[in-house]
Amino acid sequence: MQTASTLEMLRKELAALRNEGATIGLVPTMGALHEGHLTLVREAKKACDHVVASIFVNPTQFGPNEDLDAYPRQLAEDSAMLEAEGVSLLWAPTVDAMYPQGFATSISVEGVSAHFCGASRPGHFDGVATVVCKLFNQVMPDKAFFGEKDYQQLAVIRTMARDLDLVRPHVDAIVGVPTVREADGLAMSSRNRYLSAENRERAATLPQAMQEAVARFEDGQNVTRTLAALEDELLGAGFERVDYADLADAMSLEPIETLGEKPARLLVAARIGGTRLIDNLAVAPTA
Repeated sequence: MQTASTLEMLRKELAALRNEGATIGLVPTMGALHEGHLTLVREAKKACDHVVASIFVNPTQFGPNEDLDAYPRQLAEDSAMLEAEGVSLLWAPTVDAMYPQGFATSISVEGVSAHFCGASRPGHFDGVATVVCKLFNQVMPDKAFFGEKDYQQLAVIRTMARDLDLVRPHVDAIVGVPTVREADGLAMSSRNRYLSAENRERAATLPQAMQEAVARFEDGQNVTRTLAALEDELLGAGFERVDYADLADAMSLEPIETLGEKPARLLVAARIGGTRLIDNLAVAPTA
């Protein structure tokens, strides 16, 4: 595996990989890799000749009171994991390489970013859209792979690619990979390592309560009351706060109060032991 830390190095290595028309799959990450990230790499390997992974802790998607400084950085360990999975090229730029002096551009994606994490983390998705657009332009991948755990992020990226008429990757080549979970159902996340043993055990209530809520939705039970019961269960299990627990249209991400004939998504963000966990589950439409 080659590693590039400057755009000049990246372009040189990409030119070598593209020899004889080979296809490239991009897996963007912020490092602190776990099985969820490695699953994305494996899916990219199935679909493309070469996999390029990026590791960049993007400061523009962190708010003033968020955990940018505390976010785990373990480039050597992450590099070894990616090499073991057969990644061809690691793009690991510095902040100055991504945002040189005088950088003055930001991409804002309205609509799908309006609610949920977009409402509770102002500016977060502007940072996500901007850095992902830069990664797409830098690598020019044939396909890009993202986890569905960050479902709203995936919707923002797809909307950005569609609205800006991106070609590499085209919006239809932005692949969403199902959430990878621990044995007790908790979605894998780099932030899980912040949990104490006691809070890690309590955190399993999140996917369990969400699964129960989905069953109630699909059984035709009242959406508002089901969401209230979900929130009560999380608070009773030891979560300090529920940032949101909502049912939304799976495409527009507009909150809905009744389950209709279109697919829906249950999205939840809750805090336990000071750690913010997010998750989402698909909800089948009514017959």
